Parts: sequence; C-alpha cells; structure tokens
Amino acid sequence: MISISGIRGIVGSSLTPEVIIKYASSYAEYCNRGPIAIGRDGRVTGRSIAHLVASTLVQMGSDVTALGIVPTPTVALAVEKLHLAGGISVTASHNPMVWNGLKFLAPSGLFLDADENRAFWTIADRPSRSYVSWDHQGRHSAHTQFLDAHLQAILDLPYIRPSDIRARRLKVVLDCVNASGGMIVPQLLRELGCTVVEMNCDVSGIFAHTPEPVPENLGDLAQRVRDEHADLGLAVDPDADRLVVIDERGIPIGEEYTIATVVEFVLRKEWEAGRRDHTVVVNLSTTRAVDDIAKRYGATCLRTPVGEINVAKKIKEVGAVVGGEGSGGVIVPAVHTGRDAMVGAGLLLQSLAESGGTMSALKSTLPQYAITKGKVERTQGSPDGIFQRLADEYSATSRITKDDGLKIDLADAWVHLRTSNTEPIIRIIAEAPEKSRADELVKTFTQKIAK
Repeated sequence: MISISGIRGIVGSSLTPEVIIKYASSYAEYCNRGPIAIGRDGRVTGRSIAHLVASTLVQMGSDVTALGIVPTPTVALAVEKLHLAGGISVTASHNPMVWNGLKFLAPSGLFLDADENRAFWTIADRPSRSYVSWDHQGRHSAHTQFLDAHLQAILDLPYIRPSDIRARRLKVVLDCVNASGGMIVPQLLRELGCTVVEMNCDVSGIFAHTPEPVPENLGDLAQRVRDEHADLGLAVDPDADRLVVIDERGIPIGEEYTIATVVEFVLRKEWEAGRRDHTVVVNLSTTRAVDDIAKRYGATCLRTPVGEINVAKKIKEVGAVVGGEGSGGVIVPAVHTGRDAMVGAGLLLQSLAESGGTMSALKSTLPQYAITKGKVERTQGSPDGIFQRLADEYSATSRITKDDGLKIDLADAWVHLRTSNTEPIIRIIAEAPEKSRADELVKTFTQKIAK
C-alpha cells in the first residue's frame, strides 16, 4: 500500500527487495542525495530491510546515519536536530508482524505531505535509477545514542517538573509490544521516579499480541494493572507514536482521552502562566472533548483531515501549542512537530502527579463522550458516490464536511466516514455523549454503506 503514510506491505509478498530498493533509491534522489537517517521499530524483518535501505542509499551517494531500533518520533527528531536531508523509519506502525514498511520524512522532521509525496512518487515511477561510482559512495555511520537526546528533550519541557512526579511514587505497568518503545519508555518512567512493571519490553520484535494499542488488544495489560495494584497502565504501538492509558481499575480511558488529557494540561499551564488565546489542532475524527476543553481556556480548536502530516502542518502554520490525533497521538511542537508517545507519557504523568488523585478521577474532570469505530471492507471503485448520497441525505439537518471523506455533525453527535490510508477499508467513526448512541450510529451507517 502506497499512501501519505509511506509504503507498507506483507514482507516477501507485496513488500519485496525490489520494492524496497525502488523506493529507497527514489527517496535518495528526491533528497538530492543528501544525508539521511534510518531507524527501525524492532520487527524481526526490520534488520534486513534496514540493511537493504542503507546499502541502497549509500550506492545512491547519500550518507546514512543509522539510529538502530528507535521510535519513529526519534527518527523525526534526529532529522530535525542533525539537519539532515531526510529520514526513513522502517515500520508498519500498528500492522501485524507479517507487515513492514517505510515512512519518509522531510528535512523539517515532518512526514512528506501530499505535494511532496507526488514529487517523490514521480521519481519512483521512472524506469531506472542513476547510481554513483565507487569513489562517490555515501558513508554509513551509527548514531545509536540518539535516544538519550530524545529523552532529554522531553525532560526539558517547561511543563514537566520531574520532582513532582517522583514525589507521587507512581507504579506503572508498561506494554511496549516487544518493539521500539521497549528501551526509551521504561527509561523515561524510571527517570521520573516511577516503579515500572514491564510487559513485552524486550525489543525482540515478536509481538505478544495484536500490536494496535486498542482496548480489545490490551486485556492482559488491564489485568496486570489490577493484579499489581498499579496507579495506571501505559501501552504504545510498535513505532511508539501512539499512547494508550489504562486507569487504576484496569479500565482503558480510551485512546481519545490521551490527547484530551494532554490538551487540558498544556492549555491549563499556559493559562496559569498568563499566556492566552492559543490554538489547538486535531483531526476530524478526534473527540469533541478537545473543542470543549479549548473553549474552557479561551483557545481555538482547528480540525484537519486525518493523517499526522495534515495536523503537523497546520500546527506549524498557526503556531499551535499542542495538538494531535485521537488515536493516542500527542504532538507538542516544543519537542518536535510529530506524534510522540513518550512526550504524551511525560505530560500525562505530570498532570496525574499535580492532580493528587487517581487516573479515573483525572479523566472524570474532562468532558465525557463515547466513540465507537467500525469498518467496511472496501470493494472495487471509489466510495465518493456513497459519500455524496449520504451528504445529500443529511445536508438539511447537519453540518457537512468533505475535507476527508465525509463528516456529518449532528446536533448531539457526529459520524465520520473515510477510506483508510493504511488498509483497504472504509472507516466509520461515531461519537456521542452516550455509548449506545454512538453504537447505533455506527450500525446505521454500516447498513447504509452496505446498501
């Protein structure tokens, strides 16, 4: 699959050495053969793919900075701080172990946007590559300590006071799905004085469960939180750009409430410091709780199409102080303008420490909504006709947004229909104050699409 999220496929089937070489060499050309960072998320197939990518880049004349097993946010930070021409994260994000892929970063540390991707794909579609001679090969160097720089950037955030968190002596159960977060997240938590109960943090690349950090995949983590009488549980996806939280009762607070908790904390700290009139940026599928929180602190909430690059570009454009996506992706540009589970963890722990109460009590202070998600297998052809018919049906009574699929804002709820960037499906997301209402909307629109 080729999308704004990079390329990904099943290793040995759709993601073959020929495909990897094609896109790695094209990316080197796109970067004018400048220096490029490479990191990988720890998957079993990541080492051989990273070697193949690195060798191809070197043959194209690009210098390679090899970061080793690191989160995608670490690759992004390295590109920005080391002033490189680009970066490649070898990852398939939350896809299962049989998948892998490549995410491509611009010199800014942001992912390639739509226009940049089109220019890149144009190069990739050319029939051949121009490799350099033996005496113009790029250089390959390891930079395996960049995790320390990433960790320090988080600890240096003005919102975080490590002494406050250490004083709470929080007990945290952590599930890193045996991937890239397994090194930096435990280190961050221990630096903040937490007692860490590690689950699946061995970075073996053997996922202990389906890797997407959603409640149905985190039953063991929830049970461990209860068994350990822990203050909370944290889970990240394989490339550690998404953070999910389990409260002290072993109940997931919901991916949406990762971003809602962090937005409330950051805006409150800015308000207390006398800095007002801020902007928050989230995507169209993110909870309405963010709008309510922004209003609480006199801030403006802007929405973009789904996709990290869309949110990140708007954050840069308007100078937003915080933003992200409801899938658990926190963006705080004071560190870097990309989703970062470690940044999210640090800010969430600071908020919990200052609250003096439990995780469930902290969530109860936020506006309460319930989101239900569904999906329909995408058949041949474009879904645009379906979306247009539904837009016509609801336009008289609802606010219609067509920036990304179709979003229908009802008086008491909303529904967002869109084609996935990473899977051959149509996603259906609905939110309402009551779970039963959100469930009903997903069921209704699933039936409408089927018809």
